Amino acid sequence: MYIPNQQVEIVHAAPSDSAGILACLAAAFEPYRESYTEGALHDTILTPKTFRNRLVQKKILVAKTPSRQIVGTIACEPLGNGEGHLRGMAVVPEFLGSGLAQRLLETAEQELHRAGCKVVTLDTTKPLQRAIRFYEKNGYHATGKVQDFFGMPLHEYSKSL
Repeated sequence: MYIPNQQVEIVHAAPSDSAGILACLAAAFEPYRESYTEGALHDTILTPKTFRNRLVQKKILVAKTPSRQIVGTIACEPLGNGEGHLRGMAVVPEFLGSGLAQRLLETAEQELHRAGCKVVTLDTTKPLQRAIRFYEKNGYHATGKVQDFFGMPLHEYSKSL
């Protein structure tokens, strides 16, 4: 079933959105399952408990179709000192290339800007080459900072707002 991106509404997630967000994350990251360590995958696609923790710590945005299906998500968090951080961006495969990822990213950046953030960071892994190209196209650049993410290198990207 085709639903135009324009008919998708981006709103703040509620606790009742847990199952939809977990399904969205699982669908979006399924193609990368073999490229991720078990710990990295579980931290990325979340569980009901880790979702509740993230919802308390960060603002989670969801993209909902007119039938209320969650087809995209992103979390954002002001960290202080003018810095904000993005985490957990995902779009279900059926909406890749529709412009929905662009809308989610811009909405999260606007949230952080309104919170006083001047710089936004995000972390990503090497297998997510499509996402890396997307972030670079949107003004993010690698900072050179690399951390261990459950046995995988996690690369930081940054953008000035």
